[in-house]
Amino acid sequence: MRATQAAGPVYTAAWVTWPGRVRRCAGGGSGARGAGGGERAPARLAPCALRWPLGTGAAPGPPALCPPRGARPLYSAPLPGPRQAACHGVGAAPRAEPRSQRPAAASAAPTASLRRCRCHRAPKATMKKEVCSVAFFKAVFAEFLATLIFVFFGLGSALKWPSALPSILQISIAFGLAIGTLAQALGPVSGGHINPAITLALLVGNQISLLRAIFYVAAQLVGAIAGAGILYWLAPINARGNLAVNALSNSTTPGKATVVELILTFQLALCIFSSTDSRRTSPVGSPALSIGLSVTLGHLVGIYFTGCSMNPARSFGPAVVMDRFSPSHWVFWVGPIVGAVLAAILYFYLLFPSSLSLRDRVAVVKGTYEPDEDWEDHREERKKTIELTAH
Repeated sequence: MRATQAAGPVYTAAWVTWPGRVRRCAGGGSGARGAGGGERAPARLAPCALRWPLGTGAAPGPPALCPPRGARPLYSAPLPGPRQAACHGVGAAPRAEPRSQRPAAASAAPTASLRRCRCHRAPKATMKKEVCSVAFFKAVFAEFLATLIFVFFGLGSALKWPSALPSILQISIAFGLAIGTLAQALGPVSGGHINPAITLALLVGNQISLLRAIFYVAAQLVGAIAGAGILYWLAPINARGNLAVNALSNSTTPGKATVVELILTFQLALCIFSSTDSRRTSPVGSPALSIGLSVTLGHLVGIYFTGCSMNPARSFGPAVVMDRFSPSHWVFWVGPIVGAVLAAILYFYLLFPSSLSLRDRVAVVKGTYEPDEDWEDHREERKKTIELTAH
């Protein structure tokens, strides 16, 4: 904006000044001269202002900009997203100054307009906003559907058909193929957890919100019951057996079984975290294939001890349908959850810690975190705004 005549104010990028001589910045460069200063020259940002990096601090104006006498701060380019600038004294009373130095005609209108100026605050993200979104319900439904299909195929591979009893290798490959296929198909929708232990571990690792974790776990448990129920209805009585309900075998004590489930789920969780980490620059290959092979590996060992759960929903679904809750059923909750949580602590806090601040971590858990992925675009927009204001 060019310098106005004597009746109006002169605007710079970050300050509103009254007509008169403008002080030079310590870094060089001059502002616009008032009406009594001769010809009209365009107001330009001082070099000290241009050298100040955009996006630093809470205010969009340079913190060290040398203000002219009688200048007032004006914040016309608000920051985007969570870095939204607060209202910094817009409309506040000016510094004490002799009335003779301010034109009477120009003293009222600019002050009133500044007082009418409101802070431009970005809409605040809330938990309610997350839950009410269509993407959230799609993700919850994807977890329900994925767990249903996983339990149906996994338990279906362990049915005791009279013509041919299943082998350990057959069951292991079936569980691995099922989880790999579903991770590939529905992973982009919800993340492809399909496991309450993994969901809780991601919550501890500060990767999802508390509300999303609760909805995911509920959807997974309901999906497991639905999958086991469908299989129970379809399978003939002579092949149904106990529907592959997890139980301790080969003289395995509850304590040993807990450690086995902990180790099995620990290696699965590490594989999931590392293969799906977007920060990795090294070749990852197919995350779905890696996760499927990890599940297969766990079953090849764990079936001999506990029937291999590694997933509380996989154990909970058939136990509800068959109404067979053994005294050691807690093993299939405690072991997988503790193993996955330990893997999350090791990966997200020790091996590959995140750079998020404590405030951002709390926002992630609350579901109000907004990443600044488009910060560069907003930065360019703010830069253009300042240039237009200065000219």
